[in-house]
Amino acid sequence: MILVTGGTGLVGSHLLYHLSVNNDKIRAIYRTEASLKKVKKVFSYYTSDVKLFSKIKWFKADITDVPSMKPAFADIKYVFHCAALISFNPKDYREMRKVNIHGTAILVNLAIDAKVKKFCFVSSIASVGDAIQGNYLVDEECEWNKEQDNSGYSITKFGAEMEVWRASQEGVDVVIVNPGVILGSGFWNAGSGKLFTQVYNGFKYYTEGITGFVAVQDVVKPMIQLMQSSVKNERFILVSENKSFKDVFFSIADAFGKKRPYKKVKTWHTQIAWRISWFVSKINGVAPLLTKYSAKSAHNITKYSSQKVIHALDYQFEAVDTSIQRITRNYTKD
Repeated sequence: MILVTGGTGLVGSHLLYHLSVNNDKIRAIYRTEASLKKVKKVFSYYTSDVKLFSKIKWFKADITDVPSMKPAFADIKYVFHCAALISFNPKDYREMRKVNIHGTAILVNLAIDAKVKKFCFVSSIASVGDAIQGNYLVDEECEWNKEQDNSGYSITKFGAEMEVWRASQEGVDVVIVNPGVILGSGFWNAGSGKLFTQVYNGFKYYTEGITGFVAVQDVVKPMIQLMQSSVKNERFILVSENKSFKDVFFSIADAFGKKRPYKKVKTWHTQIAWRISWFVSKINGVAPLLTKYSAKSAHNITKYSSQKVIHALDYQFEAVDTSIQRITRNYTKD
C-alpha cells in the first residue's frame, strides 16, 4: 500500500490523481474535511470519473503527532512525503521546524519501524546550494551553506532532508526531489497560485529576478517513476526552465488576455517595502505582505540544471508557457 502525506496540497493532490490511475491501494493523510473538496476539484481537471477519487483511503492525522500517525503506516510499503509548511515570515520559523523537520523525523522513524521499501521526499531548490565557482548552473552537487543568510524555510527543508538521509542509513531506500517554483491548478490563493490570481486581477508590478519553474505534473510524474525504478539514495532537481518573473508574469497575462504588468520594481524598492511591511505587521499583528526573504528572492538570479533526472529517467519536461496555457484555462473554468 502507498501512503501520501500532504495529500490535500498542490503536489499531493495532483500526485494522488496520477497514482489513482494505476494503483488501487492508496492511503492519504488529511486534517480537515473541507480540504478534501480541493482534491476533488484537482481531479476534475483531469477526469469526470469519480471512481478514481474513491480509490483513496483518507486517514485523518497530524504528521507532528506520533499516536495519530502510527496507525497510518499499517501495511505501507511506499511513502510519498509531500506535507510541508511554506512561509517566508520569520514568525513562522518555529512552526516550520515543527512541521518540516520534526514531522519528517516522525515519518522517518515510523517508516523504519514499518520496514517501508522506499520513501520519496518533496524538498525544494531552497535547500540546494549556490553554483560551484565557475559553474553556470546549480545542480545536485552544489552544497547548501549554513553560513549564508538563509530563510527559515530553506533551513527547515535542509533539516528535513537530513532526516530523510538518516532513513537511508537505516534500511529504507530514499529519493529526494527538489522542485523549483511549482505551477499548477487548483490552489489559487496560495503559493504560486497567487501569481495567476494577481495577474488576472490586473497586477501592475514585475521584477527581473530569475529562478527555476516547473509544472506540478513534471514534479509528480518523476516522483512516481523514481519510486518505481531501481534508483535509490539520490536527490534530483526538478526544473523545466529558468525564467524571469517578468517573463512568467507576461506569459500569464497573455494567456488570460489581460494587460501585462508594466511597473518594474527595482531592488531598492523592495528593500524599502519589506521594512515598511515588517513595521506595519508589528503594529497591527497581521502577517507582512512582503518579507526580507521574499523580497530577496524576487530579484535573485539563480539558474538550475535538471540534467540528472533527464538522464536517469529519459524524462521530457513540458515548456513553462504550455503549462501556463493549461493552468489559465482551468482558472477561468473555476
